Amino acid sequence: MIEKLKKLRVGKVINNPKMSDYTTYKVGGNAIALVCPTDVNNLIKLLTYLRENNIKYKILGNGSNLIFSDNKYEGVIINLSEFNKLEINDTIVIVGAGYNLIKLSLKTARMGLSGLEFASGIPGTIGGAIFMNAGAYKSDIGYIVSEVKVLTPDLKVKTLYNKDLDFHYRSSFLQKNKDYICLEAKLVLKHGDANSIMEVIADRKQRRLLTQPLEYPSAGSVFRNPENDFAGRLIEELGYKGKNIGGAYVSEKHANFIINKDHATASDIRNLINEIKDKVKEKYGIELKVEQEFVD
Repeated sequence: MIEKLKKLRVGKVINNPKMSDYTTYKVGGNAIALVCPTDVNNLIKLLTYLRENNIKYKILGNGSNLIFSDNKYEGVIINLSEFNKLEINDTIVIVGAGYNLIKLSLKTARMGLSGLEFASGIPGTIGGAIFMNAGAYKSDIGYIVSEVKVLTPDLKVKTLYNKDLDFHYRSSFLQKNKDYICLEAKLVLKHGDANSIMEVIADRKQRRLLTQPLEYPSAGSVFRNPENDFAGRLIEELGYKGKNIGGAYVSEKHANFIINKDHATASDIRNLINEIKDKVKEKYGIELKVEQEFVD
């Protein structure tokens, strides 16, 4: 299969990649191959080949919300890192799905463009952020996305507008329709003062360093906050700060973070997540929703 993928000439092909190298948790087994298509036409060519041959595949951004199992992923990982176009015209930003969210947040801030300050600490890509409706500090990507170019399930390029994208708390149309692939987004920002925007970003960075375990591999918040409450508060009240299964630990700094503190396996993390879910349900009757996606 590797030779056939290379003969397609759609982009770089990596044989037998370790998914622990491509995810922020730093866990996961190998995949058959990882392919980085160079453009939309090559992505369509690749998907056509995979579908015709019944080969499983998974779209990968920055790997900041995926937990691959310890077993081999019997399929192909499609990485959209080459979809990194960026055009900024006044307050309009046209950006590829593979562009790094933190990088864009800092770039626009230095240009005196406001609207992406919330994203300065979210380690994802534009495509992943739109898929998840990533957010922080009472804002999210849904507030600034005007339209998105997607590849539809029948491999046609189509534009979806903000009203079509069904943005809600950590949710979007793309998350509920996973056969659609985000290719590019148009964001609408506002003019602001570059120094003031950078001060907000610096202040929030300092706050994150004090309150989040950024020194360890993690995937950010594990659970969505239930309505009118905080997942971290519920987990802390259970006495779960510092609780571990294998090398996976509930952070002492923030109970809604699970960290890979000591060579954790994907199973360690998954088991700890499930145990917390069960304990919260048992004690509070609340069904916590996991922000991360398990990939088998």
